[in-house]
Amino acid sequence: MTAMGNGNVDAVKNGDEPEASRESGPHHFNTAIERAIAGAVLHAADPTRRCLLAQLGAVALTAFIAEVFPLARLVAFAEESGGKPEKKDLSIGFIPITCATPIIMAEPLGFYKKYGLNASVKRAAGWAMIRDWAINGEVDAAHMLTPMPLAISLGVGSVPKPFYMPTVENINGQAITLHIKHKNVKTAADMKGFRFCVPFDFSMHNYLLRYYLAEGGVHPDKDVQIRVVPPPEMVANLKAGNVDGYLAPDPFNQRAVYENAGFIFKLSKEIWDRHPCCAFTVSQEFATKYPNTFHALFRAIVDATHYASNPTHRKEIAAAIAPTNYLNQPVTVLEQVLTGTYADGLGSIKKEPSRIDFDPYPWHSMAIWILTQMKRWGHLKGEVNYKSVAEQVYRAADCDRIAKELGYPTHQATTMKHVIMGKEFDPSNPEAYVKGFPIHSMA
Repeated sequence: MTAMGNGNVDAVKNGDEPEASRESGPHHFNTAIERAIAGAVLHAADPTRRCLLAQLGAVALTAFIAEVFPLARLVAFAEESGGKPEKKDLSIGFIPITCATPIIMAEPLGFYKKYGLNASVKRAAGWAMIRDWAINGEVDAAHMLTPMPLAISLGVGSVPKPFYMPTVENINGQAITLHIKHKNVKTAADMKGFRFCVPFDFSMHNYLLRYYLAEGGVHPDKDVQIRVVPPPEMVANLKAGNVDGYLAPDPFNQRAVYENAGFIFKLSKEIWDRHPCCAFTVSQEFATKYPNTFHALFRAIVDATHYASNPTHRKEIAAAIAPTNYLNQPVTVLEQVLTGTYADGLGSIKKEPSRIDFDPYPWHSMAIWILTQMKRWGHLKGEVNYKSVAEQVYRAADCDRIAKELGYPTHQATTMKHVIMGKEFDPSNPEAYVKGFPIHSMA
């Protein structure tokens, strides 16, 4: 991958980075550039003035410098003198689901423009279309399910093409929704014989549903049927009785409730809290050919994702992504998903603020878990270098460099232990983990 600047800035106070404002909407200055300029001014001051200035907080220091120095012009100059995007007009493929929130909202809320890009989002009917667009270069970047760039890079289900996953988009944000006639279902064992749908074979939805069923003693390839249905068609299939339920992205769980077709049986966060779902992806070819464009796009998505993570922005975002050219959904449905205050279809109003959240960091351990499930269910054959594949596709270090440039928190590691349905997953020994499952579809 082409090297990107890490945005390090000399400390302005006793070697420590000043506390920066986390507000990062499109109408605010670039934090890293402002701090660089503030640090330079501070460094140039004589020792006495430097000591006094250093005692100001970052926001106060920036305001003070702005009064005596043309800060806005310097910021603009610094941005313009950096690597200008080689390609400003971009097309980004997406599926109309709330998982795509950062990629979609970055257009109407101005995040792409903030970083010098004229980007427009292009709506696809299903994940196979997104995959084909991305592989064939019909879009410059794409909203994908987190397993997809792993599968595409390995040539599983498609021709092999190296892809990068610079950021996760959403965490949590899915649910198992059942037909309204199944109100008496309590456990996975009650679902034997059910017909389910998921949005794609290589999806967290498929792997989380399979995990949940198997933990309940139900073999997902023998005791139930699971078929692929594009998310926008799921509610219609549920209403028609073609399926008994689905593990799906929102807003189609909430839309089933809205149309009195189904009820929310279990949020995906109850299976694995803070699990990844969808992501922002580009081909390795695009990142290499247009490094400055990629850098600008990367920054826009990280910034938008953090903006979306703030609960106070969720109603604004719901209104921004509701129109026909984006999600084409009632604002009230999107607000229920994004705020976590929602009707469950069983007569109750639930409050779960973390029903969906947004965190861009692509943990390598998330990729390793996904690879173990691809192998468990026969989607991936032979030997797998889990760590190497995770590092090549999930760009954790690059994501942290961008986060640091923008003044967001960074991480001390790229892997962690995850808990799925009460059981700990240790990414350091994935092969033993795979072999430990009594229910699987490995040859």
